[in-house]
Amino acid sequence: MADLSKYRNIGIFAHVDAGKTTTTERILKLTGKIHKTGEVHDGEATTDFMEQEQERGITIQSAATSCEWNGHRLNIIDTPGHVDFTIEVYRSLKVLDGGIGVFCGSGGVEPQSETNWRYANDSEVSRIIFVNKLDRIGADFYRVVKQVEDVLGANPLVMVLPIGIEDKFTGVVDLLTRKAWIWEGVGDASNYKIEEPPEDMADAVEEWREKLIETAIEQDDDIMEKYLDGEELSIDEIKACVRKGTIALDFFPTYCGSAFKDKGIQLILNAAVDYLPDPTEVKPQPEVDLEGNETGEFAIVDPDKPLRALAFKIMDDRFGALTFIRIYSGRLGKGTSVLNTFTGKTERIGRLVEMHANERIELDGAQAGDIVAIVGMKNVQTGHTLCDPKFPATLEPMVFPDPVISIAATPIDKAASEKMGIALGKMIREDPSFRVETDEDSGETILKGMGELHLDIKVDILKRTHGIEVTVGKPQVAYRETVTKRIEDSYTHKKQSGGSGQYGKIDYIIEPGEPGSGFEFESKVTGGNVPREFWPAIEGGFKISMEKGVLAGYPCLDFKVILLDGASHAVDSSAIAFELAAKAAYRQSMPKAGPQLMEPVMKVDVFTPEAHVGDVIGDLNRRRGMIKSQEAGSTGIRIKAECPLSEMFGYIGTLRTLTSGRGQFSMEFLHYVACPKNVAEEVITETKEREAEKDK
Repeated sequence: MADLSKYRNIGIFAHVDAGKTTTTERILKLTGKIHKTGEVHDGEATTDFMEQEQERGITIQSAATSCEWNGHRLNIIDTPGHVDFTIEVYRSLKVLDGGIGVFCGSGGVEPQSETNWRYANDSEVSRIIFVNKLDRIGADFYRVVKQVEDVLGANPLVMVLPIGIEDKFTGVVDLLTRKAWIWEGVGDASNYKIEEPPEDMADAVEEWREKLIETAIEQDDDIMEKYLDGEELSIDEIKACVRKGTIALDFFPTYCGSAFKDKGIQLILNAAVDYLPDPTEVKPQPEVDLEGNETGEFAIVDPDKPLRALAFKIMDDRFGALTFIRIYSGRLGKGTSVLNTFTGKTERIGRLVEMHANERIELDGAQAGDIVAIVGMKNVQTGHTLCDPKFPATLEPMVFPDPVISIAATPIDKAASEKMGIALGKMIREDPSFRVETDEDSGETILKGMGELHLDIKVDILKRTHGIEVTVGKPQVAYRETVTKRIEDSYTHKKQSGGSGQYGKIDYIIEPGEPGSGFEFESKVTGGNVPREFWPAIEGGFKISMEKGVLAGYPCLDFKVILLDGASHAVDSSAIAFELAAKAAYRQSMPKAGPQLMEPVMKVDVFTPEAHVGDVIGDLNRRRGMIKSQEAGSTGIRIKAECPLSEMFGYIGTLRTLTSGRGQFSMEFLHYVACPKNVAEEVITETKEREAEKDK
């Protein structure tokens, strides 16, 4: 049986272009998993194996691999940094025990770093910090440490200091041992020497070492007492305190280096082993019932307990469907049967594999703490729980955000049309933030996603991976509708046509709800005028109707229906009669309740050189943006703003023109707000014209 204390399930996450994939490559090379490092800019990184990743030099999907270091097994997931693919980060963090947050030495804490950090906080993942790219112009280790404190509200525990900076960066001083690690040359991380630190750093080393010790010993009263009595602490004692505080999320051990130049990676691996938790040291996963309420039971990490595993990623490759799972308790072997608690169906495990990016190694079995993939599972989707059929249980599922942007995709011929349905089915299984709908009126296929790049990649995958040529319409914003007035109304549904008829009368109030409340229903009927068994049918009628608003046919949200009274007939009333009454009541009353169009607003983070700040702000104002803050960095200015999504299409092209190609931006969905009157009128007119065009 494997020793779980030697397991580390870790993810590497960061802002786009901070060097996650390069760091992963260096780790694989150092641990002997690969013999030649592939570079991201050459399209040869091991974990970037999709064609689209190799061409664009970005990570799109998380890739799993494992390696050995100092007798420990590291299961590593390299995650994407681009905001359109944060779903990959979220679901990876959900199943990991520890993480390495990579920050760019010159860029510092960037927009996407904040989102990823927030996800890691939500999932309570212990982390170590790696400030990368210290060989870059404008790199400043101490500035990034300060940003981690100020922007992320985190407590970085500095473990090493850099020797030199920018092109003079040669190595780091390990504060615990007071020794300098110097790497000679580039391209070989194992070519280093350990020596005394430079004399001019002696004071800084002592000052930061003291800070480190004073922060760490707060974790253990006995060791603190020893320190206050003037006794010298052993390195093992300090390490034990650092480990305890890291697992408790009280602080985050902070390292630095240059992954591209092979400097500083050994210390990161040592830190992962020394300070990140093994599977048994993490808070166990709560189990929930079918309604999603916690049962009070937990999946304890123990191979001898009943099986509990969470499917966190589905991937289709040339050999068939792969289901990535994290096993929380119990064992899994070839030929065993597992129950999927979401579908209620049992499936048999055919083949188990350990993944190294897109290569696979066959396994006979796996146990609690492992991250493995199962080949050929039929009905499993992301977030489903697999468990022992004799001891069923469900783990806390994953929640995915709704898409904010859509495009129409039309296959160019009938053959492509038949293939497209199968291809899209596979793509939806792989990516829960990607949705597909068919427009009932026009028969068009609508693809919905998290951003322009997200949908761009999906169309690219359709064309290249599946060989399906499609023509794509221009992006559409996912508008919503709501109501602004409280209205009291009544509706009677009557139908008599031989035999038993249909009858249902309802008196009701429709009123605006709190922002983000969705749809709420309440019944205040007393005395049985509307029998209780018909209430769900009335609620259902309104719920089905809210999918189509009265202004432009967009889904309606944030309103409440209160059922006050009504009337029923002993023979003619039925659930269907009351459901039809509710649907007609919706159509009758919503136009009177001050319907209003809502638009998605994005949180926009723009980086620009100082010389172009005025142009960038002027452009954001023209796009109806609200500037929230500006922060000066060493290489430029960060502008935070809120901007309607409809105004942001093609923004990257404008930004590059304004900043001579040096500007960057990222955005993520923030909330829905009321559309200005002139914009709403334009959208409603456009939508109606589109509908009329389809009807022809």
